[in-house]
Amino acid sequence: MLSSVLNSERAILVNIAIMRAFMKLRETLSLHRELAVKLAELERRIEGHDSKISSIFDAIRRLMAPPKNEPRHVGFKRD
Repeated sequence: MLSSVLNSERAILVNIAIMRAFMKLRETLSLHRELAVKLAELERRIEGHDSKISSIFDAIRRLMAPPKNEPRHVGFKRD
């Protein structure tokens, strides 16, 4: 506040530096807010992907497993 009241060259430069610092702070806060919103949106979009990916891996494991062949009986079946 004092730098805006004083009328010296140094006070003017300090006042300009303070204004630039506040502008940079405002830009940084808005950037972080935008990033937070985008991150929340991304989390919401990929929320169900974990279960879907695990079901895909389960299906792949089932396909990779050797088939279960039951022994075939040779001959006639008696009742």
